This record gives sequence, C-alpha cells and structure tokens, in this order.
Amino acid sequence: MRSDLVVDGQVDALPLSGTRVRGDAVTAADAVVVEHLSLLGANHLDGGPLRVDAIDVHTDWRDLTGRQLDEVTAQAALGLMAVHGRAIGTPARLGVPYVSTVAGVVTAQGALAALLAGSRGQRPGSVRVSVAGAAMLTVSQYLAAGSAEDSDDTGEVSEPGVPPPFTALDGVVFEVETLDPEPWRRWWTSLGAAPGDVARGWRAFVLRYATAAAPIPPALHEITRRTPFVDLRRSAQAAGVAVQEVRGLTARREDVDADGRFGAPWQISAGLPAGDLPTLPAGRLPLHGLRVVEAGRRIQGPLAGHVLRLLGAEVTRVEPAGGDPLRGMPPMVGDCSARFLALNRAKRIVEVDLRSASGRSTVRDLVDGAHVFLHNWAPGKAAEFGLDSADFTASNPGLVYAYASGWGDARGADAPPGTDFVAQAYSGLGEQLRPAGEPHAGSLMTLLDVLGGLVCAEGVLAALVARQRDRRGQRVDTSLLSAAGVLQAPLPTVRPTWSRWDMPVPVTDGHIMLAAGGDPLVAEATLGDPVTLTTDQAVSRLAAVGVSSVRVCPDPGELADDPATTGLVEFDGCAFVRPPWRFTS
Repeated sequence: MRSDLVVDGQVDALPLSGTRVRGDAVTAADAVVVEHLSLLGANHLDGGPLRVDAIDVHTDWRDLTGRQLDEVTAQAALGLMAVHGRAIGTPARLGVPYVSTVAGVVTAQGALAALLAGSRGQRPGSVRVSVAGAAMLTVSQYLAAGSAEDSDDTGEVSEPGVPPPFTALDGVVFEVETLDPEPWRRWWTSLGAAPGDVARGWRAFVLRYATAAAPIPPALHEITRRTPFVDLRRSAQAAGVAVQEVRGLTARREDVDADGRFGAPWQISAGLPAGDLPTLPAGRLPLHGLRVVEAGRRIQGPLAGHVLRLLGAEVTRVEPAGGDPLRGMPPMVGDCSARFLALNRAKRIVEVDLRSASGRSTVRDLVDGAHVFLHNWAPGKAAEFGLDSADFTASNPGLVYAYASGWGDARGADAPPGTDFVAQAYSGLGEQLRPAGEPHAGSLMTLLDVLGGLVCAEGVLAALVARQRDRRGQRVDTSLLSAAGVLQAPLPTVRPTWSRWDMPVPVTDGHIMLAAGGDPLVAEATLGDPVTLTTDQAVSRLAAVGVSSVRVCPDPGELADDPATTGLVEFDGCAFVRPPWRFTS
C-alpha cells in the first residue's frame, strides 16, 4: 500500500497516520493486528502489551472454561476441522493459520472501532477480543444450521460421491463455476454425461457453499479424466461454464513482492469534503448512530454488513423483489433459513428490482441517507445501475463506499466469476491447505468468502476513521483475492509436513487433536493404540503427562451446548454467535 493517497492533486495521509501502535506481536494474531494497522499508516513501536494510542488491545486465547487454545486446538475444538473435513467424511486440519488470521483481523476491527468511538466523543478504554468468538464467526452458518430446532443437518454426506476439483486426461487439476443450472446441463451433456448424473451433480454442486460437501457422481469425474484439458475448457466456454486451473505456490509467487507478501488487502481513497459523523453517546457501541446500506449476496457482502451491525450500526439490506432466494434454504427457523439468519438477522430489509428505474431510485435514496454503502455485485454492475461511488459524490459526499469484489483489478475483463472456490484455486491455497503427499485441493469451507467479508468490514472501519479525521468521503475496495493474500502472507516455500500426531487422531468415539508443540513420542508412549480409548480417556491421559489436547468437535451445531462456548452464542430458534469484542471505557 502507498504511504499516502493522492486526491485531486493533494497528498492525503493514510487512515491511521499519526496513530501509534505500541507492543510486541506475541502471537500470530497480534502480528496481523500490528501489520494491518501499520499498513493503514500507524507508527509501530516495540515493547509491552498491545496498545493503540490510549486504547489497550488484547486477544484472549482461552475458551469459557479457561482452557488455553492455540491455532490447531482452536480449529479442532471450534468446529473448523469438522467443516473442512466434511467433503471427505473425517475432520481435517487446515494447513494455514486461519484462526490466527481471522482473530487478528477481528482484533484490528475492534481497535479501529474504538478509535472511531474516541473521535466521536467517547472516552478511550480497552478492546478485548475472544479468539474463540472470532473463530466461531467463521462457522456461524454451520452452527446455526446444526443447532436449528428442526435441523437434520448432521454434517454427514448423505450420498456417495467425490468432491471437486476435477482432473483432466493430461493431469490438469481444475475447478469449475456456474451459478445457473442450464450451463451446467449443457456442458455435461456435451461431454456425454447421463442426465441422472448431471442432475445429481448439480444439486451437490450448487449446495456446496452451504453444506461444505459436494458428493459429485463418480461418473462425472470419470468423464473429465478421459478428456484433455484443452477440450474440457473449450466445451465449458461454449456452454457458459467457467474453468479455473488449480494453481500451486510456484505460480502464486509471481504475485508477491520481494518479501513474499501481497501488499495491503484494501485500497482506500479519499473523496470530497463532508461534515462530522454524529456524536456517540456514552455507553453505546462504536458504530451506534451510523446507517449502513448493504447490497450483498451469499457470504462476503452480508458478513461485512453483519460485522458492522454487531458493532452497533443500523444496517438496511437490499434484496431482490420477492426476497433473497437463500432465505428458503433448510433448515428453517420459522419462515427463514437458519443459515441465512446467521449473517442477516436483525437487518432491516428493503426489496427492490434493480432492473427498474424505480428500484434503482429506491436504492439511491437509501444510500443518500446513509453513512456507508457496501456491495459485492459482479464487476460493472454498480456503474450499470448508476450506483457507483462517483454517482453519490454530489448527493452524499461524506459516504464511505465499499466494494467487495472477487478479483479486484488483478485479472482483467476476461476473469472467471470471482467466487470462493475459484479464488482458492487461482490463489494456490490448495497447496497450503493440505500436507505434502496429498493432492492440491481447496476447502469446501468458504474460507475466502468469510475472510473477504471480514477484511471488507475492516476496510470500512479504517475508512470511517479517516472520514471522521479528514472530513472527506472515502472509497474502499477489497476482494477475495486480497483476502487470500492476508491468509497466505508470508508465502511459504514448502508445503507442511505432518506426522499422524499433527492431524486429528481417531479414538473410539471421535477424534482428538494435540496442541502445537506436543511431543509425539510422549503421546505415542502414553496412548499406545488410541482407537481403543474414548476421547475423555485420551485427553485425560495426555494431560497427566503434560501434553495438551482437545476433543475434535464433530459438528459446529454442538457448540451451542458446549460449556466452553455456550456463553459465546445466543439462542433464538437456533444458535447465533455473539459479538467477539468487549469494549470498556
């Protein structure tokens, strides 16, 4: 990111220019906080606990029972391994520091929100972030679905099949993407697939964003394995299906700088002069009194709006006429999907037809009265609708306008759809997620949609800080690809290598996971053959010899009744994750 921003020929400071961050980055999450606040212009000084100006900032790695977690035990105990492993039928470790990265971004959000509150008249105090609460945000839709009162979502794959990616005759591994069943049908039919396999494959394929599983009929995989990649790509293009080769770390290194990093995950630029934000009453959440309009689909945009709502903003969600179709996805809570409510609960809903002049006018009126507008529409749609940032400079010059895209400006006009699994494939993330010796493959957990939404909200908060300081409107651009860069930085030179004790270990009633640094020789000598022991027996025996371990949560829905996490959720027909920040003055 540049050290300054040029607006109308004037050099403007970065959002946190003049802010001091003091303290040592003790954990990987702390390192993300320091790096992100520094990229936003803060001056970092080493020494002592983290402090942003006069605000104490702390990430708490304990769960509600006081148990100390780390990256791998948090992944295990909080449902991430269960979701990542659904597609293969067994819990699986993520080979990237996903919990640490998410916790760092969420903590940076808290620090930015506290800075904004201070600039709006609230006394500075402290921000404390529950790492467990932050991690649970990443599985919130699975938690909601698994805990719904009429749920049959057990996390088990009900039909036999093989998840993507696909492999061509010449060994090329690739992902495909289409949001419409007709291109899917045309493509597979042109390849000679049986209609029943095409239909079953579509259902598994289209539900993979919600279920984290995609049991594609093996016959479809067999078709791609006997077809050269060039022919598969040509036929897919003719049918309207996007194809993305799964890249590895070698290709991904072309995108980094000399330090193996990807630059800032946001582009923030200042606009026209504007007035003050409203004063914040004492005792209110940092975004109280701010109005957000969110036009988001799936996860990335809605999660960004959800985070701003959790921080106190009033969020109005723009949905198509008749409502978002994802509202009807089972399991239901009343008349709405539990998964949908996990990210959209308590938002005000306005239904519009953006194809009509009256619908676009309704959105314009909403945004003219808002402090923030964010969307994740397809490239070019905002300009087509007359709802791009430049369209509001006269009517709402103080607006913070945020666009959460798939690719940013990285891939040009011919890029495939910027969706989670395509972005994972392009970013080379599949090589990092799994250990050496396993095929490259992304996760069917929506890693980048979630992180992309969190990064977007982080950028909005930074822009609000800058808007209040400089009294100018702001534009924020983020993408799934830039979120991947946050997760991958610094880019490793080799894939992880794990022993059996570095992965979930089977026992009679599930799996356990050793904490990082646990001595595998001691574990081996203590447990012998773990499959003869229960979870409680294995964890207790390891604790007696000083080796920390946890039970691997088999499904996030169970977190609603787990003493270690029940205080981090609230129940209203299903379990919803509470805000992970605690602000004190």
